Amino acid sequence: MWCVLLWPLVPFVLQILVLAYWISSMVYISSMGEPEYYNATNDVNALLARLPCDPSENATLGDFCSFVRYGGDSYKTAMLIFMVFMFFWLMNFIVALEQMTLAGAFASYYWAWDKNKDIPTFPLWSSFYRSLRYHMGSLAFGSLIIAIIQMIRAFLEYVNRKLKGSENKVAKFILTCLRCCFWCLEKFLRYINKNAYILIAIHGRNFCTAAKDGFLLIMRNVLRAAVLDKVCDFLMFISKLMVTGAIGTIILSLE
Repeated sequence: MWCVLLWPLVPFVLQILVLAYWISSMVYISSMGEPEYYNATNDVNALLARLPCDPSENATLGDFCSFVRYGGDSYKTAMLIFMVFMFFWLMNFIVALEQMTLAGAFASYYWAWDKNKDIPTFPLWSSFYRSLRYHMGSLAFGSLIIAIIQMIRAFLEYVNRKLKGSENKVAKFILTCLRCCFWCLEKFLRYINKNAYILIAIHGRNFCTAAKDGFLLIMRNVLRAAVLDKVCDFLMFISKLMVTGAIGTIILSLE
């Protein structure tokens, strides 16, 4: 189980790859469409009119044809919104995969009757394979829920920036309440999803059944669940620090 200490590197690398692909895709989408040129003369009225022009044609004296933007904003905006949503979905999918893989690895050790025979040779990678082979739909569905909430929160943040100069206090109050509610909802659903992934890794149930059973289990053991959750978070934080420190030490020793 020593490889558990190195496991945070795997989702980290996957998230870096997703981020790099997403940035490159956003750049390509932003530059899509036909270039639009506008003709303007030294006359102010003509400049304000911004008449379209063809840069391949010879401009008359005093005229110029300048590039303004790439056309096709209607479909380009929709594609950019879709790319943002997919970024949230993929990032949450990787987090879900990380949680289920760790849960399956520890469950295979905890529930093994004979520790020497029943534990797989590589329990972490066996759990990783099971998660992708049998539970990818549950991972995708759980991460989809979080991605939808994050998209709503992103829209609310966009509206909040637009209303910064507004004097409508009622709208600001309602918007602040909505932002707070969706922030709490995301935290709650993340906690429910995490426990659902644990039950899926142990029992192999579908997402909805595991989420319901996990919620009822937490309600029956509220205090114990809160303590165990904080202990697990602390151990994960320590393991990430150890991995970071080990990598830094190796890099410094190679210089």
